[in-house]
Amino acid sequence: MAPYWTRSFGNPASATHRYGWEAEAAVEDARERIARAIGAADPSEIVFTSGTTESDNLAIQGVARAGRARDGAIATTAIEHPAVLDTCRALAGEGFEQGVLPVDPDGLVDPAALEAMLGPRTLLVSVGAANSEIGVLQPLEEIGEICRRRGVAFHSDAAQAVGKIPIDVERLGVDLLSFCAHKLYGPKGIGALYVRRKRPRLRLAPLLHGGGHERGRRSGTLPVPLIVGFAHAVELCLEDQGAEAKRLAGLRDHLWERLSGGLPGVRRNGHALRRLPGNLHVAFEGVEADAVIASLREFALSAGSACASGSGEPSHVLRAIGLPDALARGALRVGLGRANTLDQIDRLADRLIEEVGRLRERHGA
Repeated sequence: MAPYWTRSFGNPASATHRYGWEAEAAVEDARERIARAIGAADPSEIVFTSGTTESDNLAIQGVARAGRARDGAIATTAIEHPAVLDTCRALAGEGFEQGVLPVDPDGLVDPAALEAMLGPRTLLVSVGAANSEIGVLQPLEEIGEICRRRGVAFHSDAAQAVGKIPIDVERLGVDLLSFCAHKLYGPKGIGALYVRRKRPRLRLAPLLHGGGHERGRRSGTLPVPLIVGFAHAVELCLEDQGAEAKRLAGLRDHLWERLSGGLPGVRRNGHALRRLPGNLHVAFEGVEADAVIASLREFALSAGSACASGSGEPSHVLRAIGLPDALARGALRVGLGRANTLDQIDRLADRLIEEVGRLRERHGA
């Protein structure tokens, strides 16, 4: 990325001098590499955005507003990221119909139930590839087949999936795919939306106007250093994706074995097998997750995703899988990555067992 902060600082939209040509060449090279990484047929199907939130908005609002009169319907699930659910709610306020599909206790969508929800006014189905909270992997290929058969566009938020598990838009039948760089060790502030060009050719109404960048789909000067870093990060993740996924799944399963064997009243949330290799989401009976985290400052753990922002209420994901509120408040997400080792996992297990036991004893649980 460094040369594009300094020496090659041109605007890729400037077509009359070499500084612009250098920047444009870097962007188009990155676009081609990112397209190849997700199995896209044409680099022009990649639209650069500021991140997955913008990509989700562009996909959902873009298809809805480019479609028929505003009585169309959008189908999604109860455990989608707020960038999807809030966008659908905003469109519902404009007259679009929002259909929300429940999930089973493991967090999985039933493709047959999804198909039954589709009607003649359905414009778009949006189902995330991997849940950001409980790590569940949805049956995208089956959903893609249904959408193709019914003539409905299929969007997937794959922020948690790209670079971690194999993603091929052709095999999965995905028409729009949202993802970003910082979820795979790349720079923050850059994302992408894959938009299928053929069979079917999708039309998007842009969110941003002015300049006609990205073939009129997303105006604004492109951040060349971030785009270059995005492409490099994707390729680094793909180099050893299979081996790294196997390693992380081994660490994840080892942590679960330590916790389930060392503590009573601990539950794993989300499907045991259909899940991200580096995700473990657990709930401890009789304790508050915030209290556990406060006593384990040496670890980067998360309970924030288990609660609605600032409200202390269990998240929509945990409610959707039927987790009781009392147990949901003891829910903790552990995310494992490239820097983590078996020694760290054992230290985390030791400290969790110790602190959960201490907190339970203090409160008489």
